[in-house]
Amino acid sequence: MISVDQYFPIFDACIDQYHIKDSVDQALENPHKEGSFEALLFHKCWIDTVQWHFEDLIREPSIDPKGGMDLKRRIDRSNQKRTDMVEQIDDWFLDSFKEVTPSSDAKLNTESPAWVVDRLSILALKIYHMQEQANRDEADETHRQKSNARLQILLEQKEDLTTAFGQLLEEYASGSKTMKVYRQMKLYNDPNTNPALYGKK
Repeated sequence: MISVDQYFPIFDACIDQYHIKDSVDQALENPHKEGSFEALLFHKCWIDTVQWHFEDLIREPSIDPKGGMDLKRRIDRSNQKRTDMVEQIDDWFLDSFKEVTPSSDAKLNTESPAWVVDRLSILALKIYHMQEQANRDEADETHRQKSNARLQILLEQKEDLTTAFGQLLEEYASGSKTMKVYRQMKLYNDPNTNPALYGKK
């Protein structure tokens, strides 16, 4: 298992790769070995990066209604991919800790490890784009200073969340915490549970 400190270089490389072409329509080219944890992290961050830019595009004031609806549906599909990838990463963690016998007083965490990975991936994107704002030549000095102040907070959050997640994984490994995963079971994506879908039959 790679250390949590190695996650951000993978996220940063993914975000940098996306911005070479800077297009939501470009194909993923994952540099890591298929089936590896590193490949999962890169793929997860790629989904998040594409969705970040979808969210920018949907807020374009002049977007036409049809284009907006098409983009909204792409965002919905991207959200489902994000959730599916989180579950794949949780499966990897479950397998990694399957030999650990939790202590009799082992505690549960409020979120699964993969949802912490999700937060870290989004945080990497926030840092990248806040750095971009802090360095914007055409922006005024007030904007750059405000962005830089926010960037420092994000960097502090990165340090804190990375440290806390490393401690959590150590607790899983020692058995002082036990891992439990609940699948998302999103009702609105299922044609059998969304009234707007099954009501049309």
